Parts: sequence; structure tokens; C-alpha cells
Amino acid sequence: MDASAAPMPRLFAVADFRRLWTVGLIVFVVRWLEMLAVSLFVYQATGSAFLVTMMTLLRILPMGLFGAIMGALAERVEARSALVCIVLGSLGTSLVLALLAHAGVLAVWHLGVASFVNGLAWAADNPVRRLMIGHVVGPARMGRAMSADVGSNNASRMFGPIASGVIFATVGIEGTFALSVLLYLVALQAALGLRYRSGVQPAAAEGVLARIAEGVAAVRRDKRLQGTLAITVIFNIWGWPFTSLVPVVAQDHLRLGPEAIGLLASMDGVGAFFGALAMAAWATPSNYGRCYIGGLVLYLLMIPLFALAPHPLAAGAALLLNGFGQAGFSVMQATLVYLLSPPELRSRVLGILSVCIGVGPIGFLHLGLLADAIGAQWACVVSALEGLLALALTRRLWSKV
Repeated sequence: MDASAAPMPRLFAVADFRRLWTVGLIVFVVRWLEMLAVSLFVYQATGSAFLVTMMTLLRILPMGLFGAIMGALAERVEARSALVCIVLGSLGTSLVLALLAHAGVLAVWHLGVASFVNGLAWAADNPVRRLMIGHVVGPARMGRAMSADVGSNNASRMFGPIASGVIFATVGIEGTFALSVLLYLVALQAALGLRYRSGVQPAAAEGVLARIAEGVAAVRRDKRLQGTLAITVIFNIWGWPFTSLVPVVAQDHLRLGPEAIGLLASMDGVGAFFGALAMAAWATPSNYGRCYIGGLVLYLLMIPLFALAPHPLAAGAALLLNGFGQAGFSVMQATLVYLLSPPELRSRVLGILSVCIGVGPIGFLHLGLLADAIGAQWACVVSALEGLLALALTRRLWSKV
């Protein structure tokens, strides 16, 4: 049997893959727990949809600022040690926020600073943890490994927002951060148990900027990499930012409370979870590109249907299909970049991928300003239509993916 066709259980027979997957699952769960709680807290405290989008902007900003640098530096540090430090930093941030909330002194600016700090850990995920997954399972099984990894992200999007809404309504935001601390302790144990050691490349005459330039040159030489990264930019400017306004649309337009908002926000996670299962079962290297681009198209088409839905059930159905589209995009994103990159430059190109994800703050700023000007519903509609237009105008770049 071809290794690429290996059934999923064989992946989880690899102990280090299980540990890396566990770390990723917990990071994903905490991300969705905290993002919804922060959005609800900020909107209730300020009434500003713009400030709600700014919290997510600050979480993504480090990718744009430091993603390429982290990709270049990842070769110079031992990967397991780097992952342990990342988890420790995130744990410390959640602990501080839990203590501030318990003391009754938590402020919006605290959440802004914490979002930026957690964004640093997010920026390191591609060049550290996901690169380690590739080394542990091998290139032939990278597609299925990413399906499992993204599937766990999507599962967290099912349960994270629901749990966050219930905890926020019953305990308050301090309960969210306290749960985050407990989960990060489990992730820390998994990271410390890793047997894989990446080794450290000896220092060379070239500096960080030269290594980044080599990664950029690799992208410029490969039209498929260019197209893959172009799709990522479109998603992160005109697609993903709408998720920050889901609580606003749900509260103001659909008149839902925190628990119902959490349930509604989980619907895209349900769709994405089953979408990831479909990718694992049926996606083959020959159609990775179609899954990637088709997923983005479906994702963008569902945003206006959600924003203008007259009833929570219709909004939930739109988010369900939205999540299914995101599964195709997100599973294939890191997979395509990993497989298309020269092996010796993978960490650098994955760092560039983080930069392309990190352009998201432009989209969040754009969406936040639109929301203040024309309302959250129509801001989502306009952003999605702009994304579809950008996709059509860049067809020359992604047609070879």
C-alpha cells in the first residue's frame, strides 16, 4: 500500500504525532474559548464593533510582523524546546488574565496586550509545530496528518464557542481563562514528552535577512507556491475577519444571548470538522489544489447568506457550509506549502506563509471601519464580495495550483 494512502489510525500510532496533535488541539480549543469570550466582554464593555475586530487583529498582527523572521530562526533553535517555550508563554498569559479577572480589574487594554502576546505563539505554529509534524510523519502522509490536525482545530470550533458562551454566562470571563490555564498544563505535558529532536543548524555566514530572501526567492521561482500564497492572502483579508463579527450580528440582528451565540458560532466548526473528515477520506494529491480554491469560494459565498439570514437556523446553516468550505482551504494550505517547498527551505517558506496569514490585520481594520460606517451585517456582505472580486482578478496566479 502507498504510504500516502495509509489509514488514519496509522498516523496516531506514531507517538510524537499524537503529542504534537494534542498540543495543537489544546491550543485550538483555548483560542476559540478565549476569542468568543473576549469578543463578548469587549462588546458589552464598549459597544464598539470596531474594538471587537481589533482584538482579533492584534492576535494576528505578529504573523505579519514576525512570521518570516520566525521561519528563518526556526532552523537555529531546537524545535521541542521552542514548542515548550511557546506553550509556557501562552499559559502565563492566560494565568495573568484569570487573576486580573478574578480581582475585578480586567480592562480592555489588558485583553489587547494579551491578544498580541498570544499572536506571537500563533505565528510560530507553522515554522515550529507543523514543520515538526512533517518531519515526524514524512511527506507522503503530510496531507492526512494536516487533515487530522485541522480536523482537531475544527472540532475545537464546535465545542470551544459553546463552552465559552456557557462559561461566560454562568461564571464570567475569569472562568474562561482559568479553564485555559488547566488546558495549557496538559499541552505542556505533551510537549515535554516529545522524543523528536530537530537538532540545530550551525551558524552560517548568511544572516536572518539573507535566509528570508532565500525563502522569498523559492516562492518567486514556483508559480504554484505563488498561487497558494495568493489564495491565503485573499482568505485572510476578505474572508476570515468576518468571524470577529459573528457575536455582533448574533446579538444585534438575531437577538441572541451568550449561550445561543456560542451555539451559533460553533456551527462553522461543525461544518469544518466534517469537511476535514471528507478531505482525509477522499482528497488525493491530484485534487489538493481544487479542494483549496473551491473551499475558499464556498467560504466567501456563505458569508453574505449568514449576515443577511432572517432566522438563527438559516444563519447556522450558512455557517455550517461556510465551515465546510474552510476545511478544504485550511487542510490544504500548509499541506501544499510543505509539499511544494524545497525540503531545505521548508521552515523559511512556512514562515512566509505565516506572513501571508499575518496580513489579516488589514482585513480586520477594513471590516471594523466598514462595520462602524454601515453596520456589521453589510460590512460582512461587502467584504465577501470584495474577496470574490479579488479571487477573479488573481486567477492568473492561482490557476496552476
